[in-house]
Parts: sequence; C-alpha cells; structure tokens
Amino acid sequence: MAVVELETTDFEQTVRDNDFVVVDFWAPWCGPCRSFAPVYDKVSEDFDDILFAKVNTEEHQAIAAHFQIRSIPTLMIFREQIIVFSQAGALPEGALRDLLAKAKELDMADVKRQIAAQAASNA
Repeated sequence: MAVVELETTDFEQTVRDNDFVVVDFWAPWCGPCRSFAPVYDKVSEDFDDILFAKVNTEEHQAIAAHFQIRSIPTLMIFREQIIVFSQAGALPEGALRDLLAKAKELDMADVKRQIAAQAASNA
C-alpha cells in the first residue's frame, strides 16, 4: 500500500476511518527523516491492513503542535483512534517490523479498559 500524505484537513478523518494508522512526522530538511523514508516506504508495502501516512511538519505545523512533536522523525501509531506508540527517531527496518507486530497483537478491549480505569481513578 502506498504511503499517504496527511494534511490538517484530512488527518482526523483518516485516523477515525482506519483502525490501524502509522504516522511518520517529518520535514524535508531533516537528514534522518530522509534516511528513514525508504525504510518506511518498503515496510508499508508488506502491510495491506495498516494505513501508513506522513505529515510534513513544515507544511502542517498545527498537527505537529497538537501532538507536541519536538523532534523528527517521530513515529506515532494509532489503533482504534488511540495512540499506542509515539517515539522520536528513525528505526531500522527490523525494529519497525517488530514494533508493528507488537502493535497488531495489542488487545484493544484491554487497552480501552485500562484507559477507562485510569480516567476513573483520576476523577
């Protein structure tokens, strides 16, 4: 599956409409971002059930600010509209594949229960 470019106008809808979204926050001037791009593109070809997206932080500063992106590249994984992973830094191909496999294995019903329990204890 091809990597899609997300913009401010379609970011929220894309995350809402897809159960598994991986987002690469990047910028054209960022050397590590340019090095990571071919790895990200290659891995995306092997996961038809995951939407791979990119956000250019220079062009879409509001999205980057909303998610408090301080370093790039930053990889963020959404499962059922919940951020289950967010970390700055380029990953080697094997590490990215392992991360995606672990994210796929998450029991999202359990994750939602944990979030609800934490919210109740903070209330």
